[in-house]
Amino acid sequence: MAERVHPADSPPTSGEYPTSKAATSSPEKPAPQPGTYVIQIPKDQIYRVPSPDNARRYEHLSKRKARRSSCRSCCFCLLITVIVLLLVSAIAAAVIYFVYKPESPNYSVENVVIKGFNLNSSSPISPEFDITVRAHNPNDKIGIYYDKGSSVEVYYEDINLCRGGLPAFYQPTNNVTVFKTALKGSAIELTNGALRALSDQQNKRAVPFRLKLRAPVKIKVGPLRRGKLMLK
Repeated sequence: MAERVHPADSPPTSGEYPTSKAATSSPEKPAPQPGTYVIQIPKDQIYRVPSPDNARRYEHLSKRKARRSSCRSCCFCLLITVIVLLLVSAIAAAVIYFVYKPESPNYSVENVVIKGFNLNSSSPISPEFDITVRAHNPNDKIGIYYDKGSSVEVYYEDINLCRGGLPAFYQPTNNVTVFKTALKGSAIELTNGALRALSDQQNKRAVPFRLKLRAPVKIKVGPLRRGKLMLK
């Protein structure tokens, strides 16, 4: 019997050769989504150093950030310094208060002698006030220096009648000092209404005068003298 020969597979066309699935199998890349684009840049065109324009911009931003950080640090340090100084001052004041126990001095007018008032005439007057003052320093550890440059004035209503000053002296601790000061005025003109009011008040033995006093003093705490204070 003649063998039956099946026709062979048709030869491949030019340029096509059969390849095995094992040789040609590779993971397929997912297709890009519609409306998206994939841009590929060669590695030799990727710059790891920014361009000069971007570099200058980055440097400017870095300096601004550094300045802001420096300002914040300075403000924070200043705030901390102020808080520390306030705390130290408060502690020092508390220590001084509890150690020395300061008390305010007491003053009183012991006597007043008035001369030069002629209320029966409309001519100018030249009043004189001799005032005796009692000053009491109740502190056990604080002395008081009364410096030069004080001023004492006597007013009737808004009329300045006379002026003068206090003597300069040192008042030690737990001390009572009585001193006199002479106040003088010259050619003070009073209105008819002021003359009548003064006469009526003099007849009633109650004439209101206002004493205005300013005296620079220094405080002696132990062996130290503190700065000047203005006593009013």
